[in-house]
Amino acid sequence: MSPPLSHTITIDDQGMASHCQVIPSPNTDPRPADTGIDMIVIHNISLPPNQFGGPGIVQLFTNQLDASEHPYYATIAHLKVSSHFLIRRDGELLQFVSCNQRAWHAGVSAWQGRERCNDFSIGIELEGSDECAFNNAQYLTLQALITALQRRYPIKHIVGHSQIAPGRKTDPGPFFDWQRIK
Repeated sequence: MSPPLSHTITIDDQGMASHCQVIPSPNTDPRPADTGIDMIVIHNISLPPNQFGGPGIVQLFTNQLDASEHPYYATIAHLKVSSHFLIRRDGELLQFVSCNQRAWHAGVSAWQGRERCNDFSIGIELEGSDECAFNNAQYLTLQALITALQRRYPIKHIVGHSQIAPGRKTDPGPFFDWQRIK
């Protein structure tokens, strides 16, 4: 369920958001010492590809994806990945990793000469794909979450996965409306 629009999302001292479901991922570790958080990376994900609402994303981020459930799962079930947040199609917000910890969302990545973007970024996954538009409820939750993150951390950059891993990643994709978060 999406956060009530009458409420503001907040991020507490432990890096946890209000108004969200917490599902801890084991795929996290400490950020490097003296590394600040100054970037948000926006992704899209759907499991199986281009199908929405199922348990696949949560299972992937918690190392519980059954490779036999879908042919695509056999190609990714071995991955150890996570994100700080997932925003479902209906605007529901899930948190897998404390913002104070490093989530494993960016992979091989660089931004403005800095490599290893996981070290200094917050990863936000939108349930979606490169082949369809995102929902209004997702943009509303995303904007509330970005505002909360900007209140807590000195965010300087909001980028897509494609910008930090060009040629390797395409998300959040051509249907993501950057004007909705400016």
